[in-house]
Amino acid sequence: MSVMSRNNVKVQGSGPQTILFAHGFGCDQNMWRYVVPHFDKQYTVVTFDHVGAGGSDLSAYNFDKYGTLDGYASDILEIGQELGLSGAIFVGHSVSAMMGVLASIRAPGMFSKLVLVGPSPRYIDDGDYVGGFTKEQVVELLDFLDSNHMGWSQAMAPAIMGNAERPELAEELTNSFCKTDPEIAKHFARVTFTSDNRADLDKVKVPSLILQCAQDVIAPEAVGHFLNGRMPDSKLVLMKATGHCPNLSHPQETVASIRSFLDA
Repeated sequence: MSVMSRNNVKVQGSGPQTILFAHGFGCDQNMWRYVVPHFDKQYTVVTFDHVGAGGSDLSAYNFDKYGTLDGYASDILEIGQELGLSGAIFVGHSVSAMMGVLASIRAPGMFSKLVLVGPSPRYIDDGDYVGGFTKEQVVELLDFLDSNHMGWSQAMAPAIMGNAERPELAEELTNSFCKTDPEIAKHFARVTFTSDNRADLDKVKVPSLILQCAQDVIAPEAVGHFLNGRMPDSKLVLMKATGHCPNLSHPQETVASIRSFLDA
């Protein structure tokens, strides 16, 4: 199968520089729909679905390949190679942020800048490192998902989205979680919440923007400061946006933050 169909790759705009948007766990490229229209006049914009999500080819899901974030980074590199990307901009939300970090290290020159929205190199606390979850909490979270995918989705989506005064946002995220194949969701969640990419951060050689939301239960503020301290050429922006999905809840601030970084 082609890379383009495997990952349901969409290309729009015709600008000289390309921006590639990558979605987070339990979502698909539709999560960027409020952001993309602000860039497709000036840039060529690429969106896609991780294998196992959205309109991707589910038959391509391989539990061994996607047993680490490297498998997803390989897909990003294959998309970049297929499109002939050079000096492109990578925008990754949540777990996709670390996929972009890995891809940029493995293919120097493909990306000239990284935009990391709600990133985390490790979700589990470790000594002085604050990831936001204890090991016991992650085990409990994954056990809950294993036993009740639907119930987990309905319980977790509102907490992840935040912005309780706008319940339609949590409802959309819940529906997105519920659409994901349960076995793939369980596997991807385990890979996500047990990942540790702290040792990769100082290998990033391109300018990077870290967008840190307030009241983010997935990536607390301490994580943003940790990334900023470990990534050599990084800028941390503490957003007014709350929750973990500012691309949905606060698209205008998200767009403005990205534009300010790219235009600097």
